[in-house]
Amino acid sequence: MEPSNRTSILFFLLLSLFNFASSYYQPNVSYFIDCGATTLFITSDYPARNFTTETGFLSGSESLALTNGNNSTSSLYSTARVSSSNFKYTFKMIAHSSNVLRLHFFPFSAQTYNLFTAWFDVYALDYYILLENFTVTNISSPTIKEFFLWTDSDELEVELSPKSNSYAFLSAIEVFTAPTELLNLSEPIPINSLALNGQVVKQALETIHRVNMPGPLITPANDTLWRTWVTDNSFIYRADVSDENSTSTTPKFSPSEGRSVEIAPETVYKTARVINTSIDQINSNPAFNVNVTWSFKVDSGYYYFVRLHFCDFISPTFRRDQGLVFTLYIMDSLALPNNLRPAHYTDYVAEPFYLDFSTLVMNSQNITVSIGLDRKDSTMNNAFLNGLEIMKVIVSNLDSLKKRRQSAAIIGASIGSVVLLAALVSCLVIALCKWRHKKPSPEVKETTPIWSATIGGLYSSDIPSKSGNTTTIGATPRIDLGLIISFSQIKMATNNFDEKNFIGMGGFGKVFKGVLTNGTEVAVKRATYRSQQGLPEFQTEIEVLSQIRHRHLVSLIGYCDERSEMILVYEYMEKGPLRDYLYGKDLPSLSWKKRLEICIDAAKGLHYLHTGLSQTIIHRDVKSTNILLGEGFAAKVSDFGLSKLGNSLGETHFSTNVKGTFGYLDPEYLKTRKLTDKSDVYSFGVVLLEVLCARPVIDQSLSGEEINLAEWALMWKRRGELEKIVDQRLIREVNENSLRKFWETTEKCLQEYGIGRPAMGDVLWNLEYCLQLQEMEVRKEPYEDSTTSVAHITEVPIVRRMPSSTISHASGSITGKSQSDITSTNVSCYLQEIKAKRLRPVPEAALVLPLSWFNIGNVDCDRVPKRRKKKHQLFCTR
Repeated sequence: MEPSNRTSILFFLLLSLFNFASSYYQPNVSYFIDCGATTLFITSDYPARNFTTETGFLSGSESLALTNGNNSTSSLYSTARVSSSNFKYTFKMIAHSSNVLRLHFFPFSAQTYNLFTAWFDVYALDYYILLENFTVTNISSPTIKEFFLWTDSDELEVELSPKSNSYAFLSAIEVFTAPTELLNLSEPIPINSLALNGQVVKQALETIHRVNMPGPLITPANDTLWRTWVTDNSFIYRADVSDENSTSTTPKFSPSEGRSVEIAPETVYKTARVINTSIDQINSNPAFNVNVTWSFKVDSGYYYFVRLHFCDFISPTFRRDQGLVFTLYIMDSLALPNNLRPAHYTDYVAEPFYLDFSTLVMNSQNITVSIGLDRKDSTMNNAFLNGLEIMKVIVSNLDSLKKRRQSAAIIGASIGSVVLLAALVSCLVIALCKWRHKKPSPEVKETTPIWSATIGGLYSSDIPSKSGNTTTIGATPRIDLGLIISFSQIKMATNNFDEKNFIGMGGFGKVFKGVLTNGTEVAVKRATYRSQQGLPEFQTEIEVLSQIRHRHLVSLIGYCDERSEMILVYEYMEKGPLRDYLYGKDLPSLSWKKRLEICIDAAKGLHYLHTGLSQTIIHRDVKSTNILLGEGFAAKVSDFGLSKLGNSLGETHFSTNVKGTFGYLDPEYLKTRKLTDKSDVYSFGVVLLEVLCARPVIDQSLSGEEINLAEWALMWKRRGELEKIVDQRLIREVNENSLRKFWETTEKCLQEYGIGRPAMGDVLWNLEYCLQLQEMEVRKEPYEDSTTSVAHITEVPIVRRMPSSTISHASGSITGKSQSDITSTNVSCYLQEIKAKRLRPVPEAALVLPLSWFNIGNVDCDRVPKRRKKKHQLFCTR
């Protein structure tokens, strides 16, 4: 090669390198701290990060610098800062700016510290709890937690606070100003929830997932903001319906639109996951469709910010009014009403763009994203996704942090005088006991306990009550409902929570099988430390289950709140959840009769919750996994953590935040946030569909209306082909009349508005009637026809208001006479009541009632609430 050519090539290489280097983002303010280190550490990234010592940033006199003598990873993690008391880092920033914060953790053992067991919280800006009850579970590689924080002042503080008898540690910390275009002032598109309160840039965010579809892995060395992008292999569902695509074309960023390499590196936009289809599949079936779906694990009870990255390099040409169109679903909802047409967001082929969404995740542990074909508007049969980011929105906890610090200050101030205080209290107690022994105590009005949360136990705070001239306000001792089980007993029952005893996982935590010392088999539900809904659910379950007993509601045996634990102990239901016997598990199929009996049992439990107590109780999370089966497949409703208690039986609705499980949620509740007992009826209607169809409520492998079970079933009903939805294993055994009545009941439960749905008592009646139709041939009368309105069928008031479980009491449903003891008196009274009210005449021969209804002949009127005694006086006996 000629020297001149070599010189030219070298010149262009140096020019390219200069342009490459100048394209990197340079933060206005940046800090990279190697915790515990005494020397500078420079990374091999480009541009390199210079990790300095903590001098000038660290405060907290009792912290210690540790060195890992056996370190085999990067020397960045050869040291750490550790302390059994609070310590913090303070950084000077730019006021009113968005900042990136990364915390690095790599545990090791040194001196007397074992960092693998460290347990602590991390705060920021005095009002955010970034990490709560945090422990590092990954011991083979560093754990990096990334946050985006908006600062109104010119200072950013990060504080680590160890738990009692533990310590906190930190390996490294990064803080730098974020690019202004990274989190802009626009608001994301809300999915299945109300919009975020405020702009995204001013939210506190924690990065949960950052994915390059389909790959490759992008490390900090190849990202201008030192981010890591993982591949989608562990998130994609049914990778066989997708394909990987890539391009050598350089993406055409549009800085004027706020789209730059800081949003995502070029590598993200040069690869894409697309749908794998063939011309034969498309042409052979006009209705053919397919989705590519990803599922990402998250914590429930939070808003999430979801950013999707797109770059259309698969379209041959750019046409704004034609070309590629495809569907986009997030959390099973259509994200864009008119579907996604990339040409509406760009001016060129291979021009990157992104779309931002927000969604509230309730009682679920996954965010799902799906892309699918649009056979109607698209001129291409394809869809694509290049990348994805999911961030948790962190809610300000200013009051909680103030209380923690006030408590710490009080404890610190009282250490010097604790002995004297104890002596004074002892003397006071002795004197008071002597005084009370001599003199009867005056009458004191009872205080009303209010639930309040404390770390390490459940307490009740008293509403101020006066006795004479004295007003007492303060904390009472731990609530004792006679149900407390010690932590040591629970450990013994579960063999120290042995994974061999693990039987399930829910939003609250893990469930283990256990055996108490008296031989009783129990189910032990243990909250995870990161369960943000844990404490409210824990309190609600105890509050609800401690005051109800019913043969079709799972009983609470005890609970434990020692050592910051939240553990509930229930009766053990040996056969597990109903769902396992419908689909997803290799278990024997249930007969139609058995399915009806299970539905009836569950309806009895729910009906008791709605009407059997002085307070209305709305379950709020009715689903097939919360209906448990015991011996003989007897069913009981479980999991009352989201239940809502009303003030009285007549209260019509509650205004409350939306909670529940997608697919089962009442659409009216979603829109209005008004919760009623009819919300449970809708959810139960979805369960009835599961029983009939034996398929998941949400099936991401399907598309369009087929994804959602209720929409799918109603679609086939509109087409007049209801038989298409019935579980094929039932075809030969189900009675036509029983099936017709069952569908009619289910359809009523699934009405869009609560006013059109039946009460749970009516649902119960209809299900018992379905069972009777299945067990015997009943002559079909006009009023039984499926075209007859439910209002006509249920015009008889006593039938509507007196299903067999209405008068259940603490020990279960009241049992009356057996079938052989039934006299004609009840039937005669029944018919006389009809005539007295001048209702539409019903011939005696046509009166078909579930036999269990006549088992209420010996109702004890003293057990019936006064407000309801008039309803039931026909059946009361003395």
